[in-house]
Order: sequence, then structure tokens, then C-alpha cells
Amino acid sequence: MPHSEYSTVLHSSLPKQYVSFALFFFAYYGYIGVLSPYASLFFADKGMTATQIGILMSLMQVMRIFGPNLWGWVADYSRKRVTVLRITAIAALAAFTGLLFGRTFVQFLLIMIAVNTFTSAQAPLSEALMLSEMRGDLTHYGRLRLWGSVGFILSVMAAGQLLDWQGIGLMPWIALALLALVLAASLRMQESPHVHGQQHDMPSVRKLLQRREVIAFFISTFLMIAAHSSLYIFYSLYLAQIGYSNTVIGLMWSLGVMAEIVFFFYQAPIFRRLGVQKLMLASLLIGGIRFLLIGFCAQSLFWLLIAQVLHAATFGAHHSASVMMLQRWFAGPLQARGQALFTSISYGLGGTLGGLVLSVFWDRFGAQAVYLIAAIFAVGGAGAAALSYRWQPYHKEKK
Repeated sequence: MPHSEYSTVLHSSLPKQYVSFALFFFAYYGYIGVLSPYASLFFADKGMTATQIGILMSLMQVMRIFGPNLWGWVADYSRKRVTVLRITAIAALAAFTGLLFGRTFVQFLLIMIAVNTFTSAQAPLSEALMLSEMRGDLTHYGRLRLWGSVGFILSVMAAGQLLDWQGIGLMPWIALALLALVLAASLRMQESPHVHGQQHDMPSVRKLLQRREVIAFFISTFLMIAAHSSLYIFYSLYLAQIGYSNTVIGLMWSLGVMAEIVFFFYQAPIFRRLGVQKLMLASLLIGGIRFLLIGFCAQSLFWLLIAQVLHAATFGAHHSASVMMLQRWFAGPLQARGQALFTSISYGLGGTLGGLVLSVFWDRFGAQAVYLIAAIFAVGGAGAAALSYRWQPYHKEKK
């Protein structure tokens, strides 16, 4: 359906709040780029055991199950999404300061629960605000979203250098600075005007979640993020076992992020030419190929490089196609809840349960089995996505 209602339409003008959204994505994903790789080292320095560190780090995923839905409902019900985003930014900043004073596991546990309750809502809320601002014209979505990738990769690299220089105790201060920048970006934002009468035209979220095409879509995204747990949890460990140096491992991660940045920059004409359906299905099938390459060909640096470049499809194309698909069902006053459900089901449930399942395979059968299962997840996601498209009413109307 390259020219369907999902196809992007090129407009020359940037969204009015382009700078605010770009700054927000840069700061938010920059914060993630500091916390994800370095928080475990900080907790170890504070005397936490490996099990305790695992629990503390898992809260980033677990709270994505609950936090986004809570705040998404508040934002859509109050119709004050910017205000809710600012509240979460202030609360996250305040809660994170606890890491400067925490000493025991219980203290760190409570701090991380509080922090992730608020930060887990910020990505879907900001996406909902941006989509409302764009009013269906997703031409510049990729070029806005790429600032998150830029923030992530720059923070990983810069924080690594600073922590080598000043010690791991500097980690909370770097993260706090980025959370302060998140707050500053939210204070720049303005609420997009609502369309009158839109509230009465929209079905309830409960009814939407009972539709088989919506269920199939969320099963597809659940499986895709569950497959990516093989990267987020085991990729570095796997490459280290094969014999790659930390430098090469870091370069592989950077290459993947650079690939997604390039895709986001050029995605508008790609989506306009091919359409969302083809890119969604292609990203899932390419995911199957990518995970097989990692699992069975990673000893070859050439194939490992190819697998990392494919991150442009398995993350970049899939994420953008998913956001565009959500607009069919969760637009207008349901925008925040739609993004929240996507985050909760895909990254929350998919990331958490996928990680648990793949951990069992890692322990019992080894790394290759993990990436074989990940490939099966991705191909299963392609099947679910194909059913979602087949069941959508407009397909039947065109036949």
C-alpha cells in the first residue's frame, strides 16, 4: 500500500516546535545512554551484588509496563499533555538526586522505582505531543527522532571518557544534568490545539484493544522487541566470549546507532515510495536474517558489520512504521494512550519477558540458541503484522 493513507506527504516547513522536540529527544535518550551502560558500574562501586544490580537495572524495563499507561491516561484525560510531561520531568529530576545519598540496596531499589515510574512515561508522552503537532504529516518525524539517537551515542562516548577521568561517582551528576535538560526542553513546549468534536468520534481504548487487527499489531511489536532483548542483554557478552575486544564491541554498538540515524534522516522519501506495510514486513523479516547472522556468523567481522548495519531496518524502520500504524487507531485524544500502550506492550512486556525467555536458552543451550529464538520471534512478528494488515477494514474495501 505505498500510496495509502499511511504514506507520508512531503511538506517543506518544519514543525513550529522542532527545536524543543529535538532538544527533548537529545536529552532524554542521552540520559538513557548514560544510565544503561554505566549505572550497573555505579551500583557495583556502591557494594551491590550481581543479583542486586540485576534487579535494579531490570526496573528500567519493568516500570515501562506500568508507568506509560498511568501517565498516558492522565495526559489524555486531562488533555494537558505538556503539563503532565513537565510534572514527570520535575519528579524524575527530584527522585534521581537520591542516588547521590543512597547507600543500601533498599534505598537504591526505592529510588529506581520512583525514577523509572516517571522517566518511563516521557518517551511516549513526547512522541504523542510531537505527532499531535504534526497533524498527520510525518515527513519530519525521522529527522526529529534521530536527535534521540545522536544524544544516545554522544552521551555513551562522552560519559565514558569523563568517567575514566573522574571516576564512576560522576555518573549521577552527568545523568542529572541531562534530566535537567529534559525539564528545560519540556518547559519550552506548548500544547497543540485540539480539534473540536474529535473526542466524540474516537472509539474507546478498550474497544480498540478488542479488535483483532490491533491485537495482531501489538503481538507483532511485542515479538520484535522480545527478539531485540538478545541484543540489549547478551550482545556484548556474546562478542566478548567469541574474542572481540571492548573497543570492537563499542564500535559495533556505535555502528548500529549510526545506521539508525542515517535511516531516520532519509526515511520520508523511503516511506513515501514504499509505504508503511512493505517497510514494516521487511523490517521484521530482515530482523530474522540479522539475528541468524549474529548467532551463526559473528566470528566473521564482515558479517558482523552487515548485521549491525541492518539495525537501520530492525529498529529504525520498524519503530517509525509502528508509530505510523498507531495513527490509524490512536490519534487525537487517544494519542498519549496509544504511544503508552506501544511502549508498555513492546518495550515493557516484550523486553522483560523476552529477556527472561532468552536467559533460559542462554544458560541451557548457549548463545547460538538465543539468536535462533530471536530470529523465530522476528519472523513470528512478521506473520502477526501480515495478519493485522489483512484484517484491517480498508484492505477489504479495496479488494
